Amino acid sequence: MQSTQILQPTKPLQSTLRIQWFRRLALAGALLAATVVVLGAWVRLTDAGLGCPDWPGCYGHLYPQMDQGFSKALHEMIHRYFASTLGVVIIGLLVWAALYRKSSGQPLLPVALLFILVCLQGTLGALTVTRLLKPLIVTAHLLGGLSTLGILWWLSLTPETHPLKPREVALRKFAVAGMAILSMQIALGGWTSTNYAAVACPDLPTCQRSWWPSMDFRDAFVLWRGMDVDYTGGVLGNPARTAIHVTHRIGALVTGCVLLTLGVLCIFRTQRRSLQAAGALVVLAVLLQIGIGLGMVHFGVPLALADLHNAGAALAVVSMVTLLRRLWPAWEQPV
Repeated sequence: MQSTQILQPTKPLQSTLRIQWFRRLALAGALLAATVVVLGAWVRLTDAGLGCPDWPGCYGHLYPQMDQGFSKALHEMIHRYFASTLGVVIIGLLVWAALYRKSSGQPLLPVALLFILVCLQGTLGALTVTRLLKPLIVTAHLLGGLSTLGILWWLSLTPETHPLKPREVALRKFAVAGMAILSMQIALGGWTSTNYAAVACPDLPTCQRSWWPSMDFRDAFVLWRGMDVDYTGGVLGNPARTAIHVTHRIGALVTGCVLLTLGVLCIFRTQRRSLQAAGALVVLAVLLQIGIGLGMVHFGVPLALADLHNAGAALAVVSMVTLLRRLWPAWEQPV
């Protein structure tokens, strides 16, 4: 009898094993969310957003039919299949978190927020199709997808157990501000893409061979233009698209400076290896994104680089979430 009891796992060990498997499932969800973000960009960039004009099916079917628009419909449905699978994973995480909510270290509140977010994402996905690619809806859908990725990545990481030093507390405030700035820049990037403004400035560092070309900021940032406007191909004139592109470039300069400074401070002003590694990841993500952005302008916004630019945004989010996770000790985590 005693030997049997010794072989049985203790409750703390069971709790540890459960949270490890929870984090593995969250990691699988994060990888799936990253795939959905890249596929969503591919759908948008290939003008396949209306490849299936109905939702959730495609011309009344669960799979695209072999007809003239099969290619675009296939792009859209592949994206929907992956997004639906991600939804199932998130529901699984919510059920898991609810069942083991009393276990040590098991988060519940972030998972509940994640479930609400993915429901909103499904609604935005349907509105993207039924409301004819409205830039406000498509940009919100992009932000929702990256937020889903960020929360899943957060849940997959093991929190720090060390108390923060005063310098690290200051870095945490800087990192929160950096995340807010990155979010605004991603929103600008989504607005640039959905308004077809990526090609408005074909040269660097100038735009249309001018440091300050003719721009229409008033028309560039009108968030809503009516229900029946089809945005396929865009509806803005060149001055408005130029204004959006230039604003995105200025935002990229500000965001790059802030995040590079943050990453360098984490590398050289802290002693903890995990913080130094997170700072290095932020620097790498920013440099890669800058390189991709420069390549897009130089090569005329090829499809592959444009899609990689979205993947770069996802990597930037992952790197910042990693840094924030390293700056929040375990006992400060929401459960």
